[in-house]
Amino acid sequence: MSDTSFYQHHVFFCINARDDGRACCADRGATEAQEHAKKRMKQLNLNGQGKVRINKAGCLDRCEEGPVMVIYPQGTWYTYVDKEDIDEIIDQHLVGGKVVDRLKI
Repeated sequence: MSDTSFYQHHVFFCINARDDGRACCADRGATEAQEHAKKRMKQLNLNGQGKVRINKAGCLDRCEEGPVMVIYPQGTWYTYVDKEDIDEIIDQHLVGGKVVDRLKI
């Protein structure tokens, strides 16, 4: 077994929806953001083994900071507002290797 990770980056978007009235990522555009990121990775040919995997996740328990995503293996947590923020995270972190401090939580 290789000591390298199957994916260079594994990205999890919380898309949890709550039905009790509390804040949740699903109400803040998380599903659309995850779909945009996945599409963007395919356009950049950065998806798949040895590259980047974009996944949906259930509750990541940071609802008050949402919407949230986390990138492994670094364990870097981000919040975002729109597709431009997602593109910045993709371009700077996933492609460029630099943390986007203004969106980091």
